[in-house]
Amino acid sequence: MNKNTSKVLPVLFGFFVMGFCDVVGISTSYVKQDLNLSETLAGFIPSMVFIWFLLLSIPAAMAMNKVGRKTMVQVSNVITFIGMLLPFISYNFVTCMLAFVLLGVGNTILQVSLNPLLTNVVKGNALTSSLTAGQVVKAISSFCGPFIAAFAAGSLGNWKFLFPIFAAVTLLSGLWLLLTPIREEEPDAGTSSAGAVFGLLKDPEILFLFLGIFFIVGLDVGVNTVSPKLLIERAGWSVEKAGLASSVYFICRTAGAFAGSFLLARVNDIKYFRYNIIGALAVLLLLFVTKGTVPMLILIGLIGFLCSSVFSIIYSAALKARPEKANEISGLLITGVSGGAVIPPLMGVLADLTGSQSGSLIVIGLCVLYLVWCALALGRNKEA
Repeated sequence: MNKNTSKVLPVLFGFFVMGFCDVVGISTSYVKQDLNLSETLAGFIPSMVFIWFLLLSIPAAMAMNKVGRKTMVQVSNVITFIGMLLPFISYNFVTCMLAFVLLGVGNTILQVSLNPLLTNVVKGNALTSSLTAGQVVKAISSFCGPFIAAFAAGSLGNWKFLFPIFAAVTLLSGLWLLLTPIREEEPDAGTSSAGAVFGLLKDPEILFLFLGIFFIVGLDVGVNTVSPKLLIERAGWSVEKAGLASSVYFICRTAGAFAGSFLLARVNDIKYFRYNIIGALAVLLLLFVTKGTVPMLILIGLIGFLCSSVFSIIYSAALKARPEKANEISGLLITGVSGGAVIPPLMGVLADLTGSQSGSLIVIGLCVLYLVWCALALGRNKEA
């Protein structure tokens, strides 16, 4: 047990580095202010991070087949480390954009390779709970990002000290993993094409789960985006004050993932998925008609709590369905993270058409309905 724990911990610590991509939110505000950027130009900063999930996930999976999972994690650490040093060494628009590009590239490779690497140190029924524990670590990192930036600005004199702090943590993660022997499958020296990876979608179960990842990420980003807007529209809150809704959602999502990391080691993961997502649908229906500030915050928090473990459950189910294709499946599923870039614009279109943020909730509702269908179908397959 102690030997296994010594291998699990450095892998889980890698999820803390994975959470660095979420710092782009608070960083965008600082960079816009420091460099006097327009809203349009500043709006491209998050794109510099998240576009790579769509473009690089499959190539990263193909490369991982040849060099191995641990090596790819270390490649991601090197790229992230370099990216985090650039704005601190030279702070201008070009270096900032390049830093976020490298952060996005490194994070994409990390998400593709770190989850499968966890399967080399955790086996059987503990996999889903361990993946959920990784999401807890990632959520804690995301939650800490704005506070680290505030600490750097207030105590160290400049928010840019966030970058060397992140670089140091990345270096620590890389060194810890380097010193940890992990036995994994021999790298596949054969060819692995993008067509072969996308060909996995011909498997109905893999396609089903891929769409599940697409919609749960879309739901997550969508709820986080629309929550402040609901308080502004229905309660008349200011933009600054309405940010509380996102904090409530994030805290509850972290708490839910923490609870799930323990519960999923003891209960059936598909049933857990089923009960939670049906509960999330009921809560969302209440949110459609609720106008009070406190009730809205409670419902937003409940959605975060109930949906917090869905990503891990779907990801684990896909790996268990085709364990011999774990690398390819990981790349394919991380491509589904692009749901976070597709769903919010659709929400905006429907909000404009309806003249209300309730239109945005309709799009989120469709995401939840698919996930309910996914949970029920998976449940039938397991029980058959």
